[in-house]
Amino acid sequence: MVQSSLGEQKRLSVQLHTCEMKFPLLFFVFLYLLGISSAVYKQWIPNTNFEHISNWDQDRVPCARDVILFDSNEVVSVFVQSSHSLTNMYMPLNGEFIMAPGAGFAAFDGSSNPGCETASRATFSTAQNYQWYDPTLWHGATSLENLDQEKYIFSVDEERVPCQYDDVIFPPETSFRVNIASSEQMIQLRSISIMGQKFTSDNRLEEYMQSPSAQLQFHGQGTFRLSNVRCPDKSGCECGNTADHDRICAALLQNSGNQCPVATCKDPLKPVGHCCEICGAIISLEYSSNFDIELYRDRILHTFLNLPKNAGIQMAISKVNEPQGFLGNAPHSSVSFVQIVLLDNKTGSQIGTHAEQLAKDIMGDIAEHGNDFIPLLVQRLV
Repeated sequence: MVQSSLGEQKRLSVQLHTCEMKFPLLFFVFLYLLGISSAVYKQWIPNTNFEHISNWDQDRVPCARDVILFDSNEVVSVFVQSSHSLTNMYMPLNGEFIMAPGAGFAAFDGSSNPGCETASRATFSTAQNYQWYDPTLWHGATSLENLDQEKYIFSVDEERVPCQYDDVIFPPETSFRVNIASSEQMIQLRSISIMGQKFTSDNRLEEYMQSPSAQLQFHGQGTFRLSNVRCPDKSGCECGNTADHDRICAALLQNSGNQCPVATCKDPLKPVGHCCEICGAIISLEYSSNFDIELYRDRILHTFLNLPKNAGIQMAISKVNEPQGFLGNAPHSSVSFVQIVLLDNKTGSQIGTHAEQLAKDIMGDIAEHGNDFIPLLVQRLV
């Protein structure tokens, strides 16, 4: 069913039970040669490196004549990539400096230092407010190569934070500090990489978490549990962050007074797992036991999103769970389904129209090619 700003509703669903899957053989061969995988890599963005200009109040790395100030109560790990001449530096009482090969500090000899003729105060910014559940502090990609090439995936807010089968990466040669407080005090992951070390078992990670460096990198009431397995269900696995939805949204909106931006369309939509309303389209699909979410994700990519006419459209597809019905104040049942969220780059009165048309094209493809994808509802907002 399509909902439009004019209040018009058009039923798009069709009976698919007698249809067969008719994907071209070459399509399947191509996908398997690509090596379809449900792998998702989430990389932490901020760092506490000495040379990172955003870590200093003057947005520049301190020079030789500066007085360098770390708050005495700051708990911090700082990675130093190169050598620096110093005049004065006030150190934190509880911290560490990790030196790269050839890096270090030396007393300034008073020689000419272009661009640093006068002394000033350079204060290191606090890293205490970085939260694990802040969606803005993560990049997500389907491969390490895509991470390197900055080809990031679009996701609903709950899934921008690491999910239970994700590989988490804190980049090598970076220091960091993050609050891992969690509603369930347990963060489930596939693996986690820290300072170039990849951890895939709880035992090795627990040993590392007792180290002085880990005590400076992680704080808050939370622990990690590692599975070292991919999602075992080919129809997809839920992210697992629903219990921390409010925490995720609070972190996302902390700089806007906990207020969502106003959606500039008549009837905004709110996807499951998202914090704010959007202008776009949502497709909700029931699925059979034969449904393969990775095959279907790639079908949408190669059949629709790779077309020049669909440039500018973002898609998120995942399995989600939504409460159904209430007993008192609590939901007494829930339904699991595949959610496809589509956003376009249109503005003004055209916002969402391109996403709606693609949703209709996808529904037509479902009707033509098989009964493994049974549409429940298409929602549209313009």
